[in-house]
Amino acid sequence: MLAARLATWLEAGDASALVEVTGVQGSAPREAGAMMGVSAGKICGTIGGGALEAQVITAARVLLRSSEATTTIDQPLGPEIGQCCGGRVQLAITRVSPDIVETVRNSEAAASATQATVLIFGAGHTGGALARALSPLPLRVSVIDQRADWLAPLSFTVNTIETALPEAEVVAAQPGTAFVIMTHDHALDFLIAEAALARGDAAYVGMIGSASKRAKLTANLARKGIGTDALICPIGANGPNDKRPTVIALAAAAEITTKIL
Repeated sequence: MLAARLATWLEAGDASALVEVTGVQGSAPREAGAMMGVSAGKICGTIGGGALEAQVITAARVLLRSSEATTTIDQPLGPEIGQCCGGRVQLAITRVSPDIVETVRNSEAAASATQATVLIFGAGHTGGALARALSPLPLRVSVIDQRADWLAPLSFTVNTIETALPEAEVVAAQPGTAFVIMTHDHALDFLIAEAALARGDAAYVGMIGSASKRAKLTANLARKGIGTDALICPIGANGPNDKRPTVIALAAAAEITTKIL
């Protein structure tokens, strides 16, 4: 998150600037409100890349070497900077202070409140790979597991929830949540899948496994009057025929995002 990175730079005494797109006319690489951070030797985030971003990074570092607190840029995206978007953007470059960090933090919190939620049940190899694949996207991603040692490496990437009752997180989830089920225990997978399917308001319910695993779950739930038409199992089946966790995660991430983004 940008606010966390800006705060880290500020605490370390590393002067930095916030770059924000404040206005857009016509075609442009990013929308108004897009932000990035720039320090003397680092960047975080993007306002679209290319010649515009290179120019703005230079301008931000010039600001940091001066006594100025802020500056603005009004830039046509045409031949003069080697871009052919054809639009025009306005940007504000502001030296980072505690107030700026708080402003960015509030902006990120407001944006997060409108983002779709993905709950990944299982912090194993594939669950962890999926969390890392989804973490850069505009989603609220949580990994849920009973094992603290498996969750710990993911805590720097996404939200983690250690609980003895993962199925309770299904009940507490907001409507429109995506549930991805890949725990270390098939019986627990079935319990979570049952809870997710019984809700009837999930954006996505996917379970790692095979056709035979799906058939067994379908038979079990049929006796309870719960259908499995909404269940995706195996997940990522339209991706490459490859069982490596990172490849499954990539295919599943594509599958999930088509449902919720």
